[in-house]
Amino acid sequence: MPFPSGLGKLLFFVFVSFSSFSQSKINQFLTPSDSLNSSRRTSVFIVEGALLGTTLIGLNQIWYKDYEKSKFHFINDNDQWLQMDKLGHMYSSYHLGRIGAEALQWSGASKKEQLIYGSTIGLGFLTVVEVFDGYSSEWGASSGDIIANVSGTALYVSQELLWNEQRITPKFSYHKTDFPSLRPNTLGENSLEQVLKDYNGQNYWLSFNIYSFTKLDFVPKWLNLAIGHGGSGMLFGTKSDALENGYIQNEYRQFYLSLDVDLTKIKTNSHFLKTIFSVFNTIKIPTPTLQLNSNKEVRAYGFFF
Repeated sequence: MPFPSGLGKLLFFVFVSFSSFSQSKINQFLTPSDSLNSSRRTSVFIVEGALLGTTLIGLNQIWYKDYEKSKFHFINDNDQWLQMDKLGHMYSSYHLGRIGAEALQWSGASKKEQLIYGSTIGLGFLTVVEVFDGYSSEWGASSGDIIANVSGTALYVSQELLWNEQRITPKFSYHKTDFPSLRPNTLGENSLEQVLKDYNGQNYWLSFNIYSFTKLDFVPKWLNLAIGHGGSGMLFGTKSDALENGYIQNEYRQFYLSLDVDLTKIKTNSHFLKTIFSVFNTIKIPTPTLQLNSNKEVRAYGFFF
């Protein structure tokens, strides 16, 4: 039964007022400080420390505790998975550092503090993970992972120093494949695991902001050109690993050229929306795409993710 008109108007007024009040408060909270706010900066350090510490403790308990410990050692896994895992390390290090720097910017911290204490959070966190790997008999620290971690942080810091903005943004996309059904323990037993584990469906991109490089007035400031890399045909890390397990693996690389959107370049006065755009600017927007793979095949997609 519909509400009586008076009650309906009252509830609508309350809802709109509450929404406006909430959004106003959220915007006020998310607005960066124009000078150092010591309490905000302290809160940033405490929250980041707690989150990273809790994550590392949980990771150690869930992932590493069931495997035997060993002396710290390195392994050479640089030829595995067509280096898709290395691209994942670079991507993670970049965005964790970016978030750390933006959190300090919100507190009004200086640019120097943002770069020294904020942008290095991803590198620090992933370095500790490498130490865990190094003491695990099941794995080992990887020089390739470390180089990728440093590269991600360097990509963020160098752009801030050179241009005072991020003109090149690493992004991620994923499409479902049939490979996990052949090896679910490694490539994922459900959709969430497959996004994280199935390298056949993952794509990593470098998204270039066209206007920032060209300064052409007719180019939308949010329009990007993206270059991507993916791979397919992978059940094991390498062909030799597959052969040892009775599989013939014919993996191949995929290179992409596509358009993209830099969500952070969309104009808005809402700091709530700016925060949402910053979070989702880690993901490649589906657009028409050209693919060239190492089998010398060219494919065109009207809508590719």
